[in-house]
Amino acid sequence: MIVNRPHGLAILFREALPPLIILTLWDFVVVVLFQIFHQDWMEQPALPISLMGSALAIFLSMRNNAAYNRWWEGRTLWGAITNNCRSFGREAATLLGGRPDLARAMAAYPHVLRAALRGDPPNEDTRRLLTPEIYEKVFSCSNTANMLLYQIGLGVRDEVERKGIDGAVHGTVDRILSDIANAQGGLERIKNTPLPAQYSLLPEIATHLFCIILPLSAVQTLGWITPLGSSIIGMLFQMLDRSGRDLQEPFKQSVHALPMLTMARTIERDLLQPIGDTPLDPIQPINGVQP
Repeated sequence: MIVNRPHGLAILFREALPPLIILTLWDFVVVVLFQIFHQDWMEQPALPISLMGSALAIFLSMRNNAAYNRWWEGRTLWGAITNNCRSFGREAATLLGGRPDLARAMAAYPHVLRAALRGDPPNEDTRRLLTPEIYEKVFSCSNTANMLLYQIGLGVRDEVERKGIDGAVHGTVDRILSDIANAQGGLERIKNTPLPAQYSLLPEIATHLFCIILPLSAVQTLGWITPLGSSIIGMLFQMLDRSGRDLQEPFKQSVHALPMLTMARTIERDLLQPIGDTPLDPIQPINGVQP
């Protein structure tokens, strides 16, 4: 996720540069054909392209709103996971009377979850925080994050039975695990349910088509300066389309994705410091991007 404005502007400019170059070259081709070779078929009326641009802008706005809602819902669910992981660490100490191994397992949970959402293999953070027994059980299942919650729940049950803790206390801790599982289910729903093709594919095709037709309608009015006006307008539409495509996949490896590594490290530090462990340093932005 981009967190630094100057770096963000540089990143956006680098992303916009390839389509800008292509659009400018196409505009020059159109200008040369019209101004030098006098291609009469290029004398297209401006009204259709104006109407198409207005409709495309509305279409892109609707798609980008839907994409941003997915991105923001993912961030909200990660916030719920952060709060509930902290609550579990506190209640494991105050209600269960300790169990630092459960706190470490919960500290590993966001690392397991972020790897699952991105389809990555097990990372060193999980191996560092989990016991070999739990690690083997967790990564023997297809849904690793759910299996880790299951193992944590079994650890809570064992502690309740061993110490004879009241069932109401057990229910309080188990409710936190249920809330985490609900948030995980929401994240998995976002990952496994892409935007419909009408929202993901059609805007991209319509944007490319609009950028191809635009100079054909602008060249009669703008003449030799067509590349200046047409390319900039086309680039703006391309950037709108690109931002929607970036936001609709909030978990992929991208500068626009959610900073899941940073959030996982934050949860880890919040859980390990109270039990006396020395956590790793916080994740710092790299070139204005929070990983």
